[in-house]
Parts: sequence; C-alpha cells; structure tokens
Amino acid sequence: MEPNLHEFSDGTVLAEKLADQVAHRLAAAVEARGEASLAVSGGSTPKRFFQALANRDIDWAKVTVTLVDERFVPADHPRSNHLLVRENLLQGKAAAAHFIPLYHDRPSVEEAAQAATAAARAISPPFDVVILGMGGDGHTASFFPHGSTLNEALDAAGPRTVLPMEADGAEEPRLTFSFSSLTDAGMLVLHIEGQSKKDVLAKAQEGTNETEMPIRAVLHRASSPVDIYWAP
Repeated sequence: MEPNLHEFSDGTVLAEKLADQVAHRLAAAVEARGEASLAVSGGSTPKRFFQALANRDIDWAKVTVTLVDERFVPADHPRSNHLLVRENLLQGKAAAAHFIPLYHDRPSVEEAAQAATAAARAISPPFDVVILGMGGDGHTASFFPHGSTLNEALDAAGPRTVLPMEADGAEEPRLTFSFSSLTDAGMLVLHIEGQSKKDVLAKAQEGTNETEMPIRAVLHRASSPVDIYWAP
C-alpha cells in the first residue's frame, strides 16, 4: 500500500496539524470505548508536536500513553525518551494521562523487556495512534539495521510485545515494541522533518531489503497505509 504524504511549510504548522488529527482520533476512541491509547517516538523531532498535543482539550484521564521504543537508561537520564515525553507531552491538560514506561530498573535489558511486556498488558491492542520517527540510517522505533533481534522484531507473527535491541548505531541497548504491536494501529504516522530525511525516505521506498533499512517493513507491510507528515 502506498503511504499518504502530508507536506507542510514548516515544523510548527506540521505540529499543529498533526496534534489536531491525533487529538481527534483519541477523542473518538474515548467516545466509542471509554479509553484510548497512544504510542510516541523519542528524539528531538516530536517536541513541538508533543507541546501542541498537550494543549488539546480531550479527556486525558482516559488516555494511556507509552513509547514505541526506549533507551536502557533511567527515566531522569538526559537521553531518556521517558524524560522527553514527561517534559513536553505530559504537561498541562495532558498531565492527566496514564503513562506506561518501557524502561524498568532490571539487571539486564532482556529482563527490562520482560517487565515492559507485562506492563503493556494494561493496553488493549491495537493502539489507537502510533507516531514513529526515522533515523538517517533508515531505522524506526529501535529497529536498527542488522540489530541483534531485528528479524524477531520485524516478524509479523512474533509472540513478543517488547524486545531488547542492541546495534552498532544505537549507543545504549534499547527496548522496542515489536512490528506487529505497532503497525496495526488505527492511525499510523511517520513524522519526519528536513530534506535529508525525505531523501532517506525516497531511498527506502525504492528498495525492499528490510535488514538494510528497517523502515521499509513499515512502509511495505503495515496493515493500513502510513500517514507521512513531513516539513523542511
């Protein structure tokens, strides 16, 4: 399925438009089921989107927020995605949301992944909204090229919900939701900014080798078309 490309004049406009769409989806889920779920990416790109979404007037107490992936570092570590979300999204109205972290203080990343899987059982699948990012090497979530558990993570029939991941480009060990856990979301978004990321995306769309560029798995095998939000 071909993705849907939404282009905006700058990152601020993108953040506001994406926040509008996500808030609409979450509010509709709350209206229909009494609850909603949102999984978001880390890194610097989503900060403006987080801040815009935090101000949207929805019933945040009925929304569960988690991360698509996390570094195996404590929640107060400067590189923690938990810290990023806490400081930029779980503020104002959105402070009422229930947050489920992926990081757990365990002796190993494997044991932390097991704890995260147990915690994630509080979320009724599928996610209502998943927001992915993409690295310059074509990774998304923590699906890194040639990562230690990449084949298992990208297996649509794989049994695990959260997996450990180690890779040369990752710096720290990672925790990541599996491909199947993320890509059946009601709304699946790839949020990227800058011409270089658009060039990486074009390269990914041209090929099929998922080990080389794991974002290809999402673009080609997600259960519904991916909404790409891009700004220069």
